[in-house]
Amino acid sequence: MKLVTFAHGQGAPRPGALIAEDRVFDIMAATARDGEALGDMLAVITAGKAGLARIARLMEAARDEDVHALADVRLLAPLPRPTQIRDCGNYEKHVRQAIAAAMQLRANATADPAATLETFRAAGLFEIPPVWFEQPLYYKGNPMTVVGPDADVVRPRSARLMDYELELAVVIGGPAKDLTPDNALGAVFGYTIFNDFSARDIQSRETQFRFGPAKGKDFDTGNAIGPCIVTADEIVDPEDMVMIARVNGEEKVRTISGGGQHSIAGTIAYISRDETLHPGDLIAMGTVGDGCGYESLTFLSDGDVVELEVGGIGVLRNRVVAPS
Repeated sequence: MKLVTFAHGQGAPRPGALIAEDRVFDIMAATARDGEALGDMLAVITAGKAGLARIARLMEAARDEDVHALADVRLLAPLPRPTQIRDCGNYEKHVRQAIAAAMQLRANATADPAATLETFRAAGLFEIPPVWFEQPLYYKGNPMTVVGPDADVVRPRSARLMDYELELAVVIGGPAKDLTPDNALGAVFGYTIFNDFSARDIQSRETQFRFGPAKGKDFDTGNAIGPCIVTADEIVDPEDMVMIARVNGEEKVRTISGGGQHSIAGTIAYISRDETLHPGDLIAMGTVGDGCGYESLTFLSDGDVVELEVGGIGVLRNRVVAPS
C-alpha cells in the first residue's frame, strides 16, 4: 500500500492511500464512518497491521465521495511530523568523498589552499575514523522542519553552497527495543525517500568542532520526505532498490540502496539498543555514493529543481528558492 498525506480544497491534511497511481482514497473519511477515525498518518502507523487490513477492506468497498483524483489534491509530506528523525552515514564512497570535499572547502578559506590540504592530509584528517567501520553512526534531525513533494525549500540567508542528499528512509511501526539484525525489519512500517537539504558552507565551518551538523542542516523546510510511504510488505528487498538523483532533469547518479557499511537491519538493531523506537520514528540510511553535489563540489542555485527517485516508491521533487 502507498500511503500519503493530502489536502483537498480548503480541507485539513488527512491520510490517504493511492489507487492505481491516479486516485487517492480518503482514509480519514472512510474510517470515521466505520468506527474510530484514523485522522493522521501517525494514527495509521500506530494502528499497525490490523489498521492496514481495515483500510484495505474499506478500499475494496470505497464510496465515490471517498476517492479523489490525484490531480485534484495536494500531496504533503506523508509523515508531516515524524516522532523522531535519525540520519545515518552508511555509504563509504559518500563518506570518503564528503570528507575530501570538506577539507577542500576549509583549505580554500586559507591563504595557501594547497599547503593547507597537505597539512590536513599529514594530520590524518582525510581518513575515516575507525569507529565508523565498527558501528552505525547518525545524527538527530529536526522533525518540525519537514516538507513534502513539490514544496519549495528556502535557502538559509547566509548559505551559498546548497546541496541535496539522496537517501532511503524507514518509518518505524514500533514500539520496539533491543532488536537484532534478524528481526529488525519486522519493526519497519514502511519506506520513503528522504532529502536532508544541506548548507555545505555553514556545515563545513561548524563541524570543525567535531560536534555534528547544526545550522548547516537545521532550517525550516530543510527535511523533505515523500512522496509516499510504501508499506513494508510491498518491498521485496530494501537493499536492492534503484535510486536516482536528478537536478533540473539531468541525471546525477543511478545506484542501488544496498552496499552500506552497515545493513538496514543492522542499523535499525543498533539504534534500538537500550532505546525504544516509537511509531513514526524515521531513520534515514545515509546518502549513497555520488548521491549529493558535495562530493564533486557542485552545488545548487536558487530555482534549481531536485528530483530523487527510488524504485517502488516514486519521485520526491523539490525546488530551492531564495529567502524572501
